[in-house]
Amino acid sequence: MGPSHALSGAAVWLTGSWALDYFADYHQSPLALAVGTAVCAGGALFPDLDLSGKVTRNQGGATVARTFGVFSLFVAEVMEKISLGVYYATKLSRDPRRNNGHRTLTHTIPFTVLVGWGTTALCAAYGKWAVVSILFFMIGLALRGLFDEWAERAGWVIVTLVSAAAAWFTFANLPGDRGYPMIGLAVGVGCFVHILGDMITKAGVPILWPIPIKRRMWTMIGLPNSIALRTGSKAEVVVLRTALTVLSVLAAVGLVAPSVLQRFNIEV
Repeated sequence: MGPSHALSGAAVWLTGSWALDYFADYHQSPLALAVGTAVCAGGALFPDLDLSGKVTRNQGGATVARTFGVFSLFVAEVMEKISLGVYYATKLSRDPRRNNGHRTLTHTIPFTVLVGWGTTALCAAYGKWAVVSILFFMIGLALRGLFDEWAERAGWVIVTLVSAAAAWFTFANLPGDRGYPMIGLAVGVGCFVHILGDMITKAGVPILWPIPIKRRMWTMIGLPNSIALRTGSKAEVVVLRTALTVLSVLAAVGLVAPSVLQRFNIEV
């Protein structure tokens, strides 16, 4: 569901930005909008870095885990092991045994809040050097999700170079002040959107963790099997992705149209 997750992050950020612009008169520069959209799209893939593969062979794992080749596979391996460790450290008697940590810690609300807050704290403490590092990572994830087929053909080296160039351009042009907290917000919103996306599948996510329910700490919450979305089905690939794309385009047009009309002195 990588492309669907990334599209959902972009759609939510653009729609939210349009709503803030229209109802709260909160304007963002084109660069800030682009950065927020890319970071939210990347954040919407970040939780799946808990699905590791074969690091030494540069194989397996979630698609997003192969964004930066062996390096991102190693990060996924570490994250998966930490998630599995937290699972066993907090599981109750009715929680099943697991051999991996996928869809555990990184698919919870506490993790989402921690990542969003941590991103903002890093940006505030270390300034643009922290920002450029975070942007590099998140833009890479966004490229892998939004342009999956291109990224697959181009390979992780090209994706890494494009991510580095985009991050450096932003480093040189993005102002500080309110832009830094918005990056943390974008990462957190993206992670939360990912959780909601996984909730409409059969497997579900432990969104209520760490609240114990009937001697289970890791209760998976999702739609009933009869109406749950099946990964890779036409409902996901055609219907869901088309709807998210249309929503993204409409929100982008709503954000850009007023300034274009004003530039040409056109009143509506």
